[in-house]
Amino acid sequence: MKELSVNHLLGIKYINENDINLIFETADHFKEVINRPIKKVPSLRDITIANIFFENSTRTKLSFELAQKRLSADVISFSAAQSSVKKGETLIDTVNNILSMKVDMVVMRHSNPGAAYFLSKNVKASIVNAGDGAHEHPTQALLDSYSIREKLGDVAGKKVVIVGDILHSRVALSNIYALQMQGAEVKVCGPKTLIPRYIESLGVTVEPNLRKALEWCDVANMLRVQNERMDVNFFPSTREYAQQYGVDKPLLDSLGKDIVIMHPGPINRGVEITSEVADSDHSVILNQVENGVAIRMAVIYLLASKIQ
Repeated sequence: MKELSVNHLLGIKYINENDINLIFETADHFKEVINRPIKKVPSLRDITIANIFFENSTRTKLSFELAQKRLSADVISFSAAQSSVKKGETLIDTVNNILSMKVDMVVMRHSNPGAAYFLSKNVKASIVNAGDGAHEHPTQALLDSYSIREKLGDVAGKKVVIVGDILHSRVALSNIYALQMQGAEVKVCGPKTLIPRYIESLGVTVEPNLRKALEWCDVANMLRVQNERMDVNFFPSTREYAQQYGVDKPLLDSLGKDIVIMHPGPINRGVEITSEVADSDHSVILNQVENGVAIRMAVIYLLASKIQ
């Protein structure tokens, strides 16, 4: 059996193209499973997984839990808000206490960049990064690429623009790594204040004009503005942002070609995209959600197969 080159999924930059292809092949199989009348397989009956979320999450947390239950794993979920972390317990102590209950794998979201990597060096369990600060969100990038492959046949040679709050987005960074690894061309578009200074060193072009970016691309991945990570105003108003960087149906219709619209969620309807665009034939947003379960099943299954 083919296996991943890594024991943890910490970020896209730690894996290679063969790993991505293996995850996609495995996800193809699981996608077929989750569309059956009986959606469970007994693959991980002897594996216990802890979901540890130090930041709020709806889709990612539910998606991971569903993926784990579809694989018949035992699942325990931990929310930092109701935990001893509030009493000053360290991250390693928290996780080691959970591991002493014989947990094999930890899925963690944390506000600090590098938290998953730090954990992988200090505890004996397989770690899956479900988002670390504004750093990486590897399973989101994988499901985004998988959704592009499903819609357009291949990722190689495709032109993808990532629009919006690039500065605070872990989705943007993971997507850039994943798309380039598979041979796609990537541009970013957004207010100058929300584009990181280092972005061009990643081999990414900045296109400040949304219309030009959409005329160029095959796929537009629309990111929300992450107000919760901002302590100052990065643009004058939400209304002005929506006018300059929001996509509506008249704009899409005027392009003279079909492009694919993606969004990692949650959507601020009327800001990044209007409801008309989100619910249109251009949009693969609900496909992304479905594919997220299959991709996370694949990641968990492949990592679990490496646990001794």
